[in-house]
This record gives sequence, structure tokens and C-alpha cells, in this order.
Amino acid sequence: MGPGVITGAADDDPSGIATYSIAGAQLGTSLLWTSVVTWPLMGAVQMMCARIGMVTGEGLASGLRRKMPRWICVVFVFALLIANTINVGADLSGMADAAGLLTGWNSHLFVVLFGAAIAIASVRFRYHQIARVLMWLVISLGAYVVTAFLTRPDWGGVLHDTLVPRWPADRATWAMIVAILGTTISPYLFFWQAAQEVEEEKAKGRRMVVKRLGATRSELLDRKIDVGLGTFFSNVVMFFVILCCATTLHRHGITEITTTKEAAEALRPLAGPFATLLYTLGLIGVGCLAIPTLAGSAAYAFAETFDWPQGLDEPYDGARAFYLILVASIACGIVMDFLRLSPIKMLYWTAIINGLLAPFLLIGIYLVATDSKLMKRQASSGLNRVVVLLTIIAMLGAGVALFVV
Repeated sequence: MGPGVITGAADDDPSGIATYSIAGAQLGTSLLWTSVVTWPLMGAVQMMCARIGMVTGEGLASGLRRKMPRWICVVFVFALLIANTINVGADLSGMADAAGLLTGWNSHLFVVLFGAAIAIASVRFRYHQIARVLMWLVISLGAYVVTAFLTRPDWGGVLHDTLVPRWPADRATWAMIVAILGTTISPYLFFWQAAQEVEEEKAKGRRMVVKRLGATRSELLDRKIDVGLGTFFSNVVMFFVILCCATTLHRHGITEITTTKEAAEALRPLAGPFATLLYTLGLIGVGCLAIPTLAGSAAYAFAETFDWPQGLDEPYDGARAFYLILVASIACGIVMDFLRLSPIKMLYWTAIINGLLAPFLLIGIYLVATDSKLMKRQASSGLNRVVVLLTIIAMLGAGVALFVV
């Protein structure tokens, strides 16, 4: 269990859970096939990012800076910061909305509490110390798996919709596909994966870049297994959230989810009055895991682009600008909650924003990963390149279809 598993767990953040819940409620089981298709795509992308970090000894933005003009890198990192901050705000709002539903307290109070606690913990403690604890809260998402079986779906229809994709017939369905791709193959995960590979190397005492250059065959194989498990877990949760909401909400005519309570209702066949509790724990757990990842990935990208001291294992005084970006992103996310925007809609639209941004960033990642000189003769394999190219084409195509259909 390494960076791949942690990144996979963080992928099922509140934005992802909201997007998958809306997909199941609106379209039933018709998009279950996306959970199968996106697994190899996500796995290939995350492994390419992991290889960049392991081989070059530096983060993703450092590699991008060597392959393209500085101004393009600056545009990328600012776009990433904006998208991540919106996502942080949406995640905080979703977590607070769930906690407010459970306690009856004002959700604004929870936004401030959650945001402040996560910011302080990210600065004072090392991320691996809290990530391994918070990962256990993700287990509560297993309630969706059990509920899906208890609702007795038409398994023949489920199998058909899982293995036989349907061509989207309208803009709403294309928007949902873009959102699913955006929340599953998210830009912040690219930067986070590469950055954590560097942190792993530093933890082994390899503080200088020259000592981190290259990766052994064994290290690369271990990471492939790690990334494969993390992305598989992420997509299993995605499959059962869609299925659970399809067999509960969609089946009973509830096709528009506007509140966290309506999403929690999908767990009622299993949990009864405890449905809200399970949903709240799951949402808070993955939110606490994802928000440091979102804010941290933007901080890593800025630090690598502008040559700032960086790292979640560095003390505050040793990486002040890095931590200021991280805290500022969370602070802006807190402010967003007071704009009275719907948490569910915010979570859904941040997924669409990520879906439109990701393919352009993937082009830069591909150029870095296939540069033999930059990658110290350990460039990505031919199969990895093909799958990532297919990912770029698929995401660009879905984005174009969203505007032309």
C-alpha cells in the first residue's frame, strides 16, 4: 500500500461520490460501463505520472517545464489552482452539508471547522500520518456494495449495461460522461502521484535529486501493482455507487439529486435510519483524504514551477511559500461556501471542469514520459503510451461532443 492506493482512495472524493450518485439517479444503470472503461485509462495515466516522479526524482511540473515554454506551465498551474480550489470548496460544502444533516447544526460552522482542521493538520503533521487513519473511513463506502446486493437488481440488465456501452444520445448524457471522466481522471491526481513518489524517495534518505534518478525494475513493478490496486478499488466504489443509486433512487422516480440527504437515501435499504450516518462518515472520510491532496497538488505544482522549497515533510519555515499556497486554497474554499451555492451542483460541475482541463495536461505529461533523455532511458512502455493516447482522444472527444451535440 503506497502512493497508488492512497491516490486511488482520494479519487473517490465527495465530488466523485456526488457525480456517481447523480449518474445512477438520472440515468439508471446505463453508464455502468464507464467504471470498466475508465479503470485501464486511469491506471495507465497514474502509472505514467508515477514513473516520471520515480525516474526523474522530481515532480510533474518540473518535467513539464523542461518540455514546454514557461508561460504555458504557469497557465497550467494557475488553471490547476483555480480548479482545485473550486473542488476544495465543493468538497468542504458537501462534507458540511452531510454533517449538518446529521446533527442539525448550521453547515457553515462545519465548513470552517473542517477547513481549519485540515489546514492545520496539513501544516503541523506529515500527510502519511493522517492518510493511513483516514483511509479506514473510506471502508464506510462499502455500504454501497452491500446495499446494491440487498436491492436485488436485475443482474442480467446490470451485466449488459456493464459490458455493452450505449452511445450517448443527448447533451445531458455527454455532460455526465465528461463529469465521470473528470472526476475519475483528475488533474490534481497527476501532480499528487508524481509528488508522492518524490516524497517516498526522500523518506528513504535520498534528499538530493541526483540520488533519486532512475528506478529499478523491482520498484517499477511494485508501483504498477500499487497503482493497479488503487485504481481498481476506486472504480469498484464508482460501479456500486452508480448501481446503488440506480436501484434505489432511479427505480422510484427520484432522478434529480439536489441535497446530500437525497444521496444518503440510497443507503436506506441497508442502513435504515443509519443511512445518513454511514453516508456522512464516508463523505467526511474521503473529503478529509481528498482536500489535502487537492490543495497539496496545487502547492507542489507552484513550487516546482517557481523553484520554491517544497514538501509535506518539510517544516513550515523551510517551505513557507509552498504551505501558503496550500492554506490559501483551503481558505478560499471556505469562503466559497458562504456564496450559498448548492453543494451537489458544485461537486458535479467541478468534475466537468476537470474533465475539460485534463486532456490538455495529459498531452504535456505524454511528451515528458516519452522523452528518453529526460526519462534517463526509462521512458514509458509502448502499451502505456497507447492507452494514455486513447485516454487523451476519449476525453477530448467527450468534451467536443458536450458542446456540439
